[in-house]
Amino acid sequence: MYFRVKRTGSYAYLQIVESFRDDGQVHQRVLSTVGRLDALQASGQLESLLRSGLRFCQKLAVIDAHAAGQTEPVAVARVGPDLVFGRLWEELGIRRTIREALEDRHYGFDVERAIYLTVLHRLFASGSDRAAERWRQSYRLPGTAELELHHLYRAMAFLGGPLQEQLSRPVLGAPRCTKDWIEEALFARRRDLFSGLDLVFFDTTSIYFEGRGGQEIGRRGKSKDHRPDLPQMVVGLVLDEEGWPLCCEIWPGNTADVNTLLPVAARLQVRFGVRRICLVSDRGMISAPTIAALESGVLDCDYILGARMRSNKEVRDVVLADRSAYREIHPERQRAKDPSPLQVKEVRVQDRRYVVCLNEEQRRKDAADRGAIVAHLRQQLPQGDKALVGNEGYRKYLQKAKGQRHFTIDEAKVKEEARYDGQWVLRTNRTEPPEVIAGAYKQLWMVEEMFRTMKSILETRPIYHKLDETIRGHVFCSFLALLLRRGLERRLEQKGASWEWAEILRGLDNLQEVEAVFQGKRFVLRSQVIGEAHKACLAAGVALPPTLREKE
Repeated sequence: MYFRVKRTGSYAYLQIVESFRDDGQVHQRVLSTVGRLDALQASGQLESLLRSGLRFCQKLAVIDAHAAGQTEPVAVARVGPDLVFGRLWEELGIRRTIREALEDRHYGFDVERAIYLTVLHRLFASGSDRAAERWRQSYRLPGTAELELHHLYRAMAFLGGPLQEQLSRPVLGAPRCTKDWIEEALFARRRDLFSGLDLVFFDTTSIYFEGRGGQEIGRRGKSKDHRPDLPQMVVGLVLDEEGWPLCCEIWPGNTADVNTLLPVAARLQVRFGVRRICLVSDRGMISAPTIAALESGVLDCDYILGARMRSNKEVRDVVLADRSAYREIHPERQRAKDPSPLQVKEVRVQDRRYVVCLNEEQRRKDAADRGAIVAHLRQQLPQGDKALVGNEGYRKYLQKAKGQRHFTIDEAKVKEEARYDGQWVLRTNRTEPPEVIAGAYKQLWMVEEMFRTMKSILETRPIYHKLDETIRGHVFCSFLALLLRRGLERRLEQKGASWEWAEILRGLDNLQEVEAVFQGKRFVLRSQVIGEAHKACLAAGVALPPTLREKE
């Protein structure tokens, strides 16, 4: 039975109707016409009627009483994070893999649950392990109720602790650790007979410490966070061509980017059992010895690397000077969602292959930005140059000739910079057409986005740990958080859904269950679903808890 509104002329009447089946056909019949809808609403009779019927429907009576503040709340817990990511934790094999790594270890607490707590905290709130220990008190996370802060520290040390078996000597000061074994086991679970690592994307970033930064990891070096005054570490992240985080490498903070590519290439082949891979990385990794080593018989590795346009003489004077025509791959954008405009051409210098790429939209932007800077310099220089010299963007276009007291605009530099507008150059030993090479390199944004996620959303930094082992474990928990995120995004893509990550987190974080007492019985009420939590539950294959259930 159900209510139905029947309109007659200008009036609407409320009816009680039931459906029935007759000879296989569904029909409806009116049991009662209650009255005019506007009169029932104005008099309050409809509300009184419905409230009177609540006496015979216990669940609705509980919901009504709870809304009226007539129940006695016993407990409130946020259930969304575990509902979705608990399922992914199982399906991606993370729980089983960590427990396998613990088979020969004996702890007085559940290490896997401590790691799970830390990873979920990174996704939803981030911060220190101390903050994670307080955060869990508001959430339903099975198996974490008895965990204390020192358990989280010991779990981090377990993940970052060196293994007795070392496949090779420590590379750039990084020994083989428990986290490495877990990364390899997780890849093996995703791998089938025909899968490999045909294309992998690699990039590095720096993360600073508030304290000393461990025994060996914390070192001062070139900071990408603009904090050269603090010790830091260098973190390398490797993704496969589908965007899955494959592994993370952690090195002392004074490690140069150019020294990281070869160890990563060698370790990938040994660790993941693949013979030949193609590494995609940016211009910070390129050098003549690096390329020679990648092409040697030892590594035999394909590569697509960004080339330094300004500092590399061959690229600057030969490759960019080539006058052959570009080939258009993507035209100018007509809509915001269209791909960025792209033109490519191939340039060969002896046996070295380069791909030159041009984005006309970016070229115009670069020219406009430079024009604005130069115009501002022309306006401000007569009033003094001290403030301008301190600005890195301005300093680039200033010069002070011998014997002069003040800076002037370097017109030659302005003209030289125009050569590079909207362009980037790739060096590769692959044989695919230039547009394929350019498309593969543009996917490197996935790693850059992962680093932005790791630094801003996951707030891996700042780190206060004092031991190398716990530092490595701390960073690895962010890696596992990225893995969970990719797992959910992959399922959303398969469903053809559109989403905003912030709305998924907001929706899941606000999904609560309230345990309340009504007329001597305990009931559990679920909060309203907001944000995009319903999309996450559908993609993960989990059902939302019922709006109301009686607790046994």
